Amino acid sequence: MLCHLNAAYNLARWLMKNDPDAEDAVQEATIRAFRAFGGFRGGEPKAWYLAIVRNTAMNHLRSKNRRAEIETGDESDLADVPTPTIGPDEAMERTYDAETLRHALEALPPAWREVVVLREFEQMSYRELSEVTGVPIGTVMSRLSRARQRLSELLREEGP
Repeated sequence: MLCHLNAAYNLARWLMKNDPDAEDAVQEATIRAFRAFGGFRGGEPKAWYLAIVRNTAMNHLRSKNRRAEIETGDESDLADVPTPTIGPDEAMERTYDAETLRHALEALPPAWREVVVLREFEQMSYRELSEVTGVPIGTVMSRLSRARQRLSELLREEGP
């Protein structure tokens, strides 16, 4: 599980849109996973752990009676860090692109956002996505297709 902490935090951060809440959710999920490890019956450990993280994050959101679509936060991990070889114009364009992508991702419904984050950022298979989200593979594929289409529309709207 420890080797998947970055993926766990990434998922929790995108779901909760808040660093301290994401950290709390990952910590609680990790404790739950350690306690439940005796019941783990094989399969993909990353998907099993991320399902626990997802459920914990969703429970936190429900318990605080918050809507997942509200709030924006600083998502500096998406921003490209300029290297000394690029000029200020290119660095500004990269930051704009990262901000545009962040806003577009945050505009997606949570169910669509999570499959995009897990597929594109964590490189998870459809089967693993199905395990994490608890929905059939066909639903995962449908959500991912709709999410990509909506992202494309949002990015075209935001584009220069």
